[in-house]
Amino acid sequence: MYDRYQGLIFDMDGTILDTEPTHRAAWHQILGKYGMTYNAQEMVAYNGAPIEKIAAVILARHNVDMDPKALATEKLALVEEMLFDTVKPLPLIEVVKAYQGRRPMTVGTGSPRHLADRLLRHLGLRDYFVGIVGAEDVLHHKPFPDTFLRCAQLMQVAPETCVVFEDADFGIEAAQRANMAVVDVRTR
Repeated sequence: MYDRYQGLIFDMDGTILDTEPTHRAAWHQILGKYGMTYNAQEMVAYNGAPIEKIAAVILARHNVDMDPKALATEKLALVEEMLFDTVKPLPLIEVVKAYQGRRPMTVGTGSPRHLADRLLRHLGLRDYFVGIVGAEDVLHHKPFPDTFLRCAQLMQVAPETCVVFEDADFGIEAAQRANMAVVDVRTR
């Protein structure tokens, strides 16, 4: 079905790995310590954004003067503890398996690269991808195209010959800005 593309790019959280429930639980637990709440409905708009940006939005909504980086670091440590017991591949992983060895593939995520690498290794999926572009690898995150353009570079294919699989508005916008085809996995 995707044979016409030279490279396949996959978002990670909510696209190929079922990590969202664990992320939400970690936010609830961390924010509860500080008397804050996590509204999953409101935060859906920020899916795909780096954790520090999400922390800044949450702190601003609660009018709390705290370093977003400190909050993000605390949440990330908790989610890393929790994820390895709960993470599972989502059905789209079958596309990854079908194209292994047929097309180069990368992961473009708003998560830290080391976490993506560890999760994919934990599930025996890391070798399917020629590379991972994480939050620390680009200056401008989704909805900017930098993540996916870097993925195309790693695969050594032209951006316009790539297809991106995404589950978030920011990621879909980033793929469009990169002049790439995009599959919204929420409607697949």
